Amino acid sequence: MERRRPLLALLFAALLTACSGGDGRTVLTVYSPHGKELLEYYEQAFEAVHPTVDVQWIDMGSQEVLDRLRAEQANPQADLWFGAPAEIFSRAASEGLLDPYTPTWATKVPADAHDAQGRWYGTYMTPEVIAYNTHAVSQADAPKDWDAVLDPKWKGKVLIRDPIASGSMRAIFGAILARSIAQTGSTQAGWEWLRRLDGNTKEYVLNPAMLYQKLGREEGTITLYNMPDIATLEQRTKTPVAYVIPASGTPLLVDAIGIVHGARNPAAARQFYEFVTTPAAMNQAATKFLRIPARSDLVEDSLPVLVRRARAEVRPMPGDQKLIADSLDGWMKFWDANVRNSRRGK
Repeated sequence: MERRRPLLALLFAALLTACSGGDGRTVLTVYSPHGKELLEYYEQAFEAVHPTVDVQWIDMGSQEVLDRLRAEQANPQADLWFGAPAEIFSRAASEGLLDPYTPTWATKVPADAHDAQGRWYGTYMTPEVIAYNTHAVSQADAPKDWDAVLDPKWKGKVLIRDPIASGSMRAIFGAILARSIAQTGSTQAGWEWLRRLDGNTKEYVLNPAMLYQKLGREEGTITLYNMPDIATLEQRTKTPVAYVIPASGTPLLVDAIGIVHGARNPAAARQFYEFVTTPAAMNQAATKFLRIPARSDLVEDSLPVLVRRARAEVRPMPGDQKLIADSLDGWMKFWDANVRNSRRGK
């Protein structure tokens, strides 16, 4: 037994190292598509209040987060998932990748903005928009609705964030296919719409940073993406971009948060969860990053003009949300195999 004690001590030390940073703080690992600026802001703000916690975030696309959690299910590396459409969170919950947690503000969001078992709750409402480079495209000429993006004058000028990895693009593509079913009874018209978009697309861009750079440099002049990221891009970096809220309606996503099943530091995860969803934090997200809060108890006048305008002007695009959620994975696989680059450059 005496010989085993050094070995047990080493194993215990290894366990502590795995759960702590090099400086002895507890490591909280956050997976998120919210971008460097927002994540750094909350990292610094949280650590100022919780100095014993080291927030380490990994920024990746919404679908990439889900794929990574699936791959790590036997040995979870993340504690918290902060941001992605509710449709993707729902799939994660159904696969046992998220743990239930009822936040202190649970009654302050609509019934359709949280999971019935508490495995995710909505944080922001995220509308999808049509964005354009204002140096290359005038406000008058910018497409005002989804179908206008298919005009031949935009051939070779459309940049699209790689839809396989992007929750925003998956939502837009899913809404187009659901619209086709609602109007015609089949997806055929929707697939033709996506083929025509492919014909106008110059490039499927790997990540948001590259999309912003290429749009700013006029390597493409039109894109489809989410309103908060485009508005923040213009506000914080002065990139010459603007956006149009589509006239016929737009996918309005519930952006969510959830605790990873098997998290190494669930207590710190719950603290961060609560921290980024307080009224003060929601107001900061709205002011600094133009996020639209999902909470219904915020004072409207405390929100910036762009957020108030979006709340008033955005019309959710009609569509069978259950159909989209059940079909989207299969649709995206079909798009990737049969539509991607089928007409691009032709």
